[in-house]
Amino acid sequence: MRTRTVKFFVLYTLFIMYSCGYVQAQELDARVNINHTQIETTRTEVFEALKTKLTEFLNNHKWTEIPFRENEKIQCNFNITVNKYNQEENSFECTLLMNCSRPVYGSSYNTVAYAVNDKDFTFEFNEFDQLEYQENQIDNNLVALLAYYAYMIIGMDLDTMALKGGTDCFHVAADIATAGESMGFPGWKAFSDSGNRYGLLNDYMDGALECMREFNYIYHRKGLDRMAEVPDSARAVIADALELLHEANTAKNMTKVAQLFTEYKRDELVNIFAKKGTNEEKEKAYEILFAIDASQNNTWEKIKSN
Repeated sequence: MRTRTVKFFVLYTLFIMYSCGYVQAQELDARVNINHTQIETTRTEVFEALKTKLTEFLNNHKWTEIPFRENEKIQCNFNITVNKYNQEENSFECTLLMNCSRPVYGSSYNTVAYAVNDKDFTFEFNEFDQLEYQENQIDNNLVALLAYYAYMIIGMDLDTMALKGGTDCFHVAADIATAGESMGFPGWKAFSDSGNRYGLLNDYMDGALECMREFNYIYHRKGLDRMAEVPDSARAVIADALELLHEANTAKNMTKVAQLFTEYKRDELVNIFAKKGTNEEKEKAYEILFAIDASQNNTWEKIKSN
């Protein structure tokens, strides 16, 4: 009788937790798309298998010990274009367009928290391969790529929620980058390109660029998340915080972290200031964003509109 009572209590507790959304879920809600239109082959099964395996790997693995509710999963997209495929060697040369987003408090709007264009997304894959991640034993470049981006996505999401909230995830991503470099695939090599996987992460974690992480937090939590409630105050906070973005752009020679931010936030930045805010805020935003990426001047000019 007592055993049955205990079992009932456990099942009831689990039911309540599930109903309330407290069951610990995986962190990612990833959607994977494989574009193989450039490849002339009648054997398309491998591309379908790749899509399935990548989706399952990203979504079914528990990457951290952080409790996520089902409705708190991070929305992310992996759009992979296959540029070259060698069937005999099972080798893929691809381009990855990845972005992740998070909801803005008090609104139905989702903001991009991180996005990259990885032109060196190169790996080997057979349709019967099983992808497994073991933190201390990474010997598969596809696993390394996916795990690296999983931790970058979670880390960047956490950085928008709390000051330097993603530090632990970035340390894991750095270890994966080190393992990736040892396998000889492109995109991992330290100090070769400030825009590759190692370079972007290394700069973002550099002490000289702590202002970038502070900006990322202020922009999202003290700016966007307050926009629905107090738009003028939130806009003023973002305008002031842009000084930190400018500081990050000049703190280290050749760093691309500030420019990358303006690339995936371009339209959002314009919408924050265009036809809204003071002339002083508009002028400050325009000058800083133009200094970071003058090639987008036609876009930045829209900020000045009244």
